[in-house]
Amino acid sequence: MLPVIAEVVRSGFVEGRHHGSVVALGADGSTAYAAGDVSGPILPRSCSKPLQALAMVRSGLDLDGELLALACASHSGEQFHLDGVRRILGSVGLDESALQNPPGWPLEDAVAEEALRSGATRTTLAMNCSGKHAAMLATCVINDWPIADYLDPAHPLQQTIATTLVEVTGEPIAHRAVDGCGAPLLSVSLVGLARAFARLATSELPAESRIATAIRDHPVWVSGTRRDEAALLRAVPGAIAKAGAESVYAVALADGRAFALKTEDGAARARPVVMAALLARFGIDEESGVDGDSVRRTGESLLYGGSAVVGEIRAALPG
Repeated sequence: MLPVIAEVVRSGFVEGRHHGSVVALGADGSTAYAAGDVSGPILPRSCSKPLQALAMVRSGLDLDGELLALACASHSGEQFHLDGVRRILGSVGLDESALQNPPGWPLEDAVAEEALRSGATRTTLAMNCSGKHAAMLATCVINDWPIADYLDPAHPLQQTIATTLVEVTGEPIAHRAVDGCGAPLLSVSLVGLARAFARLATSELPAESRIATAIRDHPVWVSGTRRDEAALLRAVPGAIAKAGAESVYAVALADGRAFALKTEDGAARARPVVMAALLARFGIDEESGVDGDSVRRTGESLLYGGSAVVGEIRAALPG
């Protein structure tokens, strides 16, 4: 059984536990800390997006700034996100009808509620992966690749992404699956995921540097205005970060230190709590230039009894 990495504490009573795996890499790539299974395959879900975007940039995708951040995003569905996806598609003469991700509500609850109140329906544009899909379509147009089957694992785009993933993680692909958005999903280990993010954060190669700069400079485009990922990126200068479904999370610092985690039950509520604790374990929240209070706040998850705070979800990292 994987170790407990977070506990749900209500009125002093531990009423639940989250098991999982966590890894921290030093700037030299060595394993500085590990708990659970960090070398076995996981499905990285949306943590793959910056790596998929890297393959696209290497293949000629001509995006930078906020639109490249949006290509890496699980966006909240805010209006600027939707407008940005339209801009990516319009740059190659397409519109949202070309998107093959499923329709969805905005990922951010408050934005989804606003959409419901306005009478909106689920759309492919609002679904959180539409930025990635728009970038995939743009890459296909630039390379004169067909767009009708851009999600087929045998498509040149998906083959290029697979080759890039193997290169930057340093691992073969153990399992192939289909992500929630319909795109091919390729397994990695937590060590391989952390290694890949460290490479993005430190490389001076043009494509890698463009991805890292976009994420650093435009955190609300790679997530949303209210999201914990954006708060962490604003708090830690030079960091890059991406969360994924099933409670996967990867963070890398400008010096190459990198962190990755996954809860076994996929509970998203434990994800930022454990990452904040992992960063604190290595003193990141106390380093010069870091907004430590903001880092710590990303890890706060309070439990209520009526209107009073009666507990919290707290990290329980072994060792």
